[in-house]
Amino acid sequence: MARTGTLVSRVAADLRSSLAAGDLPPGSRLPTETELAAKFGVSRPTVRAALRELEALGQVRTQHGVGTFVTDRPAIRAGLERMDSITESIRATGREPGMVYASRTVRPVLPEEAAQMGVPGDTEALELRRTILADGEVVAYSYDLMPRDLLPAGIAPSELTGSIFEFFRTRLDVHPDHGLAEIHAVTSNHVGWGEEAANHNLFVLLVQRHYDASDRLVLYSRTYFIEGRYAFTIVRRG
Repeated sequence: MARTGTLVSRVAADLRSSLAAGDLPPGSRLPTETELAAKFGVSRPTVRAALRELEALGQVRTQHGVGTFVTDRPAIRAGLERMDSITESIRATGREPGMVYASRTVRPVLPEEAAQMGVPGDTEALELRRTILADGEVVAYSYDLMPRDLLPAGIAPSELTGSIFEFFRTRLDVHPDHGLAEIHAVTSNHVGWGEEAANHNLFVLLVQRHYDASDRLVLYSRTYFIEGRYAFTIVRRG
């Protein structure tokens, strides 16, 4: 008897082939788990596991109580080798980036933030909370901290409306040169804000510290990318 893992892989591969062939066009609903189980001669848990694989790849989305649907387009993919802004990575996929600022607050950093950022405990920072969009679809929620002394007295926090990297270059003459990044898988019902936030609880968390050429910290970010809508790749060479 074939092992369950082998059956899951086979069902997932067959479904991917159907998607690639256009047998199931974008927006269409897949057959039910019962129907797919009968078609492939496997159990419903095997079908469910195969569908989870496709959902992790951004090829389908499941609406509980409604069904599983072919996504209109695959997840955005970005490499981790280059320190591009999120806006640039979205635009590179042919989609229109968007950004909604939920809040801009000047406050002292918390002790754990000071430790992560490598700054004195009395440092003030501009906290930004942003919803990241691609063609109007929410792909990430970002919490960003910018040292307050980067912002000249003549520039108000409310003037920051788009890409932070673009704001750095055009308004502050600040040029991020290098950074450190960590990636974590996160399951939480308390990430994000707005009407759609309750629909997501699985994220890829990218924690980043950005520095200029003089090793001055210019930005500390915790960005929660919705699993299946934004994916990362790493080029490895021998």
